[in-house]
Amino acid sequence: MGVSPWVWLVTLVALIAVLAADLLIIGRRPHEPSIRESSLWVAFYVGLALLFGAGIWVTWGGVHAAEFYTGWLTEYSLSVDNLFVFVIIMARFAVPRAYQQKVLLIGIVLALVMRGGFIAAGAALISQFSWVFYIFGAFLVYTAINFLRQGEPDEDEFSENLLIRWSRRALPLTQSYDGARMTVTDPATGRRLFTPMLIVMIAIGTTDLIFALDSIPAIFGITQEPYLVFTANVFALMGLRQLYFLLGGLLDRLVYLNIGLAAVLGFIGVKLVLEALAGNNVPFINGGQPIPWAPHVPIGLSLAVIIGALGIATIASLIKSSRDKKRALVDAVG
Repeated sequence: MGVSPWVWLVTLVALIAVLAADLLIIGRRPHEPSIRESSLWVAFYVGLALLFGAGIWVTWGGVHAAEFYTGWLTEYSLSVDNLFVFVIIMARFAVPRAYQQKVLLIGIVLALVMRGGFIAAGAALISQFSWVFYIFGAFLVYTAINFLRQGEPDEDEFSENLLIRWSRRALPLTQSYDGARMTVTDPATGRRLFTPMLIVMIAIGTTDLIFALDSIPAIFGITQEPYLVFTANVFALMGLRQLYFLLGGLLDRLVYLNIGLAAVLGFIGVKLVLEALAGNNVPFINGGQPIPWAPHVPIGLSLAVIIGALGIATIASLIKSSRDKKRALVDAVG
C-alpha cells in the first residue's frame, strides 16, 4: 500500500485533534446528551469514516477502500457489543448519567492505546511468522462458539475481575462519587482518597483489553495493512459514547446480535485458516508446502457476508422484540 510517514503523521494529528475536541466538550459541560445531539455526533463520525474510505479509494484504489470499509464495519459491530458490557458496568457501579460521557471517552482512549499496541505487535508477528494466521483463525472460531454459548451479557452475570477486587481491598476509597473526579482530599485528615470512579475506570479498561483480544485478530483477517487496521479501529471507536446514549434501551432489543457476531467472527476465522493454508510453510502441514486447493476469499464476498449477517441479526432481533412486546401486552390485558 505504501503509506508514507508523513501520511501517518497527518492522520494521527487529525485523529488526536478530533478526540481532543471531544474531550474538551465533555470537560467543559458534563451532561447526558439528548437524542438529537447524539444523532448528530454519530452521523458526523459515520460520515467521517465514509469520507475517509472515499479518500483511500481515490489514493490507493477500490480494493484497499473495500478492506477499510469491511474492517470498519466489523470493528463497529464489535464495538456495539462492547456497549452491552459498558451498560452493565455503569449500572453495577451506579455511575451518574451526567458523568457517564467522561467514563466512556476515557474508556475509548484506553481502547485506542491498547489496540494500537496490539496492532503493532500483530503486524510484527505476521511479517515474521505466517503461521500466526492459524492461531488467529482458531481463536476467532473459538470466540464465535463462545458468543453462541453465552448469549448477551447480563448484569447478574457480571463478576469483578482480580484487578477490581484488589483495588477495592488495597486502595482507600470513598463511599460516594464526587463529580467525575477519581481522587479527593479528606478535609478532616488531609489524606488523598480514591472515589468509586477509579474502580469504574479499571473495569472499563480491563473490558477494553478483553475486547481488543477479539477485535485485532478479526481485522487482520480482513487486511494486513497496518494503516487500514489502525484507522478502521479508530473510526469504529469514535462516536461510540454518543452511540451509547443514542441506542439506549435499543441495546436490550438486539437479542440476536451475538448470533450475528458469531457468524462474522466464525467466517473471518475460517478465512484466516484458508489464507494460512494457501501460504503454508509449517513443516508438519503438507510437508511445509502451500496447499493449492485452499480458496482465496475476495474482499467483496467478505463485505457481503458481514453486512448480511449483521443485517439479518438486527432485523430478526427487532421483529422478535416487537412480537415479545405485543405478547406481553396481550397477557397483561388478559
